[in-house]
Amino acid sequence: AGKRKRGALPPGKGKRARTGPSAAEAEAAPAGAPQEYSIPPPVSQGKWKNKERVLIFSSRGINFRTRHLMQDLRTLMPHSKADTKMDRKDQLFVINEVCEMKNCNKCIFFEAKKKQDLYMWLSNTPQGPSAKFLVQNVHTLAELKMTGNCLRGSRPLLSFDPIFDKEPHYALLKELFIQIFGTPLYHPKSQPFVDHVFTFTVTDERIWFRNYQIIEEDASLVEIGPRFVLNLIKIFQGSFGGPTLYENPHYQSPNMHRRLIRLSVAAKFREKQHVKEVQKEKKKASKVLVKEDPTEVVFETPAEEKPVEIQLVKPESKPIVKDKKKLRKIQRKKQKKLFRTE
Repeated sequence: AGKRKRGALPPGKGKRARTGPSAAEAEAAPAGAPQEYSIPPPVSQGKWKNKERVLIFSSRGINFRTRHLMQDLRTLMPHSKADTKMDRKDQLFVINEVCEMKNCNKCIFFEAKKKQDLYMWLSNTPQGPSAKFLVQNVHTLAELKMTGNCLRGSRPLLSFDPIFDKEPHYALLKELFIQIFGTPLYHPKSQPFVDHVFTFTVTDERIWFRNYQIIEEDASLVEIGPRFVLNLIKIFQGSFGGPTLYENPHYQSPNMHRRLIRLSVAAKFREKQHVKEVQKEKKKASKVLVKEDPTEVVFETPAEEKPVEIQLVKPESKPIVKDKKKLRKIQRKKQKKLFRTE
């Protein structure tokens, strides 16, 4: 054998993947000989054409629940990217520049207000449209503790309520959800499996988001999480602004909701105070005298009048009778004294 450098190969020969032994070779090979296994090629040989990238980040002031929800969405969406929190003083149109720097064409932005209200922006940057939602009833993956589980990075099925095809604003939201939550085919970070479902259901003028696992044995569904409810506020023509395409007439702001609760409590308190004042006035008010009934004295019989006798002489005083028992006790004491002296 001729000398050769380390790592160099003779001409005409290249690296080949180790192939497993054929059936005839496996039978002919001795039992104690080590078996060689081939490295399988990648499953997906297609080309990544749908270059959708979603930027998921938030503003400052969010609580722990929102942070966990944001992290869960990043885990479920392999085509997502993260960024640092945005300052409250910055305007929303600055997000378009952030998406451009991150090479993202979709954005999910969580906006926190008053440390208790959470708003979600879904936008197609930089042209638009964009939608603003109020997020309610948030439950994260760690909190739910569901029995379902799915492969990390797998592609989901998107299931929509039939009402999404009937009304125009829901049809626009459906297309926005498909482009944001749908994992592109042949994405480098995704797995070529479909084992969970994202469901979008419209109930009570709100959009309910759920995530279910598909069990292979009987094709039943087991919830994984997270879950949340989106209350639509407005749909804008541009990205994070512009002319309003749709405004939800059933939307009630959290500030108005809390104000109505306070007013109802105050109304109940005022009603109780009013009842107490009425009861006090009733007690203080004089009782109304009922007029005399002339029929009350029909069955009354007048008593006989007795002659009035005036005593001019003082009546004799009765003799005071002392208690006999006391007299006997006194007599006994006197007798005892006399006996002692004698």
